[in-house]
Amino acid sequence: MTGTRGEEMTAPRARAELAVTVDRSISTPLAVQIASNLRTAILDGRLRAGARLPSWMDLAAQLGVARGTIKAAYDALADEQLVVPSGAAGTRVALRAAPGPIDVRRIEILSPRRDLDRGTSLRPLPFQMGVPAQDGFPAKLWARLRTRAVRVNAVMPVGPPNSRGEPELRAEIAAHLAITRRISCHPDQIVLTGGYRNGLCLTMLALQAAGRSAWIEDPCCPATRMAVKMAGLCPVPIPVDAKGLRVDHGVRAAPHAAVAIVTPGQHAPTGATLSAERRAALLGWAIREDAWLVEDDTLGALQLSCRASPALAAQDPEGRVIHVGSFASTVSPAIGLGYVVAPLQLARRFAEVADCLNPAPNATTQLALADFLRQGHFLRHLRHMKRLYKERRQAMLARLDPALRIEAAGGLTAIVRLPRCADDVALAHRAPELGIAPSPLSIWSSDPAKARQGFVLSVTNLHRELLDSACDALLRLIESAPCQVMEARAA
Repeated sequence: MTGTRGEEMTAPRARAELAVTVDRSISTPLAVQIASNLRTAILDGRLRAGARLPSWMDLAAQLGVARGTIKAAYDALADEQLVVPSGAAGTRVALRAAPGPIDVRRIEILSPRRDLDRGTSLRPLPFQMGVPAQDGFPAKLWARLRTRAVRVNAVMPVGPPNSRGEPELRAEIAAHLAITRRISCHPDQIVLTGGYRNGLCLTMLALQAAGRSAWIEDPCCPATRMAVKMAGLCPVPIPVDAKGLRVDHGVRAAPHAAVAIVTPGQHAPTGATLSAERRAALLGWAIREDAWLVEDDTLGALQLSCRASPALAAQDPEGRVIHVGSFASTVSPAIGLGYVVAPLQLARRFAEVADCLNPAPNATTQLALADFLRQGHFLRHLRHMKRLYKERRQAMLARLDPALRIEAAGGLTAIVRLPRCADDVALAHRAPELGIAPSPLSIWSSDPAKARQGFVLSVTNLHRELLDSACDALLRLIESAPCQVMEARAA
C-alpha cells in the first residue's frame, strides 16, 4: 500500500543497493525526501557510477506520488552533478568515483598555538594567560546594552556596513584614547578589528613590507612572531630588559628594518615599561630610517604598580607609530573587538585594505560597546579590574614566594624559573589535569631550544577561594618534573 507513513521502495535494478522512503507525517517536501535518500545512496557508494535510476513513472507509481515530484528530485540531483539525465535512455548516476565514508577518528588537526593556548571555548583556569577575570565581567550590564543594540540595529537602514566600523564607536574610542592613553586622533584614523591579531594582520597588509626585516621583542608573544613570518618579513629578535626594548641592539642588528613591533606600555611576559630614553631613541630611529613602529597596547592601560604611562603614539610628532589596541584584556575576548589607529599619512591606505580584505566585525557588538564607553561604564570597569588584579597579584606572590624563585613580577604576570633540565612545555601540557594552566616560558623566546625553562603565571583568574589549591597544584606539578625527583633522591 502506498501513501502511508514510512513507505519504502526498492528499485528493481538495484534492490540491494537502493531503498527510498517517504514520510507524509512530516513537513519536509516529498521531493526533498526522495532526493535526500538517493543522494545518500550515491555518496555512500550503494549506487555505483553509471547505475540507472528508475523512470519517473515507475518510481512515482511505487511511492504513490506525482511524476512531477520524482522529476523535481532528479532535477535537484542533476544540479548537484550527482546524476545525468539521458532523455529516453533514462537517468544514470554520474561517472565519478564515489567517496567513501570519512573516519573522523583518524583526523586530528592540531592548533598552531597549542603550546600557548589551553584551548578555545573552555572555562579559564588559574594562571591562564590571555583571559581577564571571569568574575569581574559586568555580564548583566553587557547583556542589557547588547539587547538594546540588537533593537537599534534591527531598524537601521539596510545597506553595506562601514568597513572601518560604526562611526559612533570610532568616535568614542578616539575620546577614550585621548583620556587614558593621551593620543590625539580623528575618528577616521581608527579602523575597528576583531582584536589584536586581526589588527596586526591589517597592519601587515597595509604596510606591504614583505621581504624586509622587522624588529620583534625577545621574549615576545609567539603569535606575533608567527604573524611576522606569515606576512613574509624576516623577524629580528631584539632583547628586552627592565627598561624595555634594547634599541641599541636593534640598530646594530638590523639598522634598515622596515618595522619594529613593540609593547612600550607593558611588555609581556616581563611587565617592563619602555623607558623615556628608549622611547626617544626608538622614535628617532624610525624617523631616520623611514620605518614604522607598531605599538601593541593591549596591556598598556592595565599597569598595576603605577599610573599608566602614555602611549608611544602620544609622543610621536612625525606620525611613525601605528597604534594597535584591543578590548580582549580590559573587557573580554568574547566580544571580539579591537582597533588600529593609523597615522594620518596611512589612514586612507588602512581604510582601503579594510574595505577590500579586512572589514570591521559585528555591528551589533560595536553599538553595545559604544554605549559601554559613552555611559562611563568602561572607565569604572577598568578601575575595578586594576584594583582586583593588584590584590590577586599580591596574594599570589605572598603565597608562592617562600617556595618558588619568582624572578619577574610585573603587570598581570609573574615568571617562575625552573631547572634547565625541566621541560616546561611538557609540564604545561599536564597542568590542566591539576586544574591550572600556566604558560611555558620557553615558547616566548626566539630560540625555545636555548631558552630558560619556566612558567608565566597570570593573576587574572586567581580567585581567593582558589588561591591555595592552585598554588599547591603548581608546586606539585614542578616537583613532579623528572629532574626534580632525581635531585631530591640524590640529596
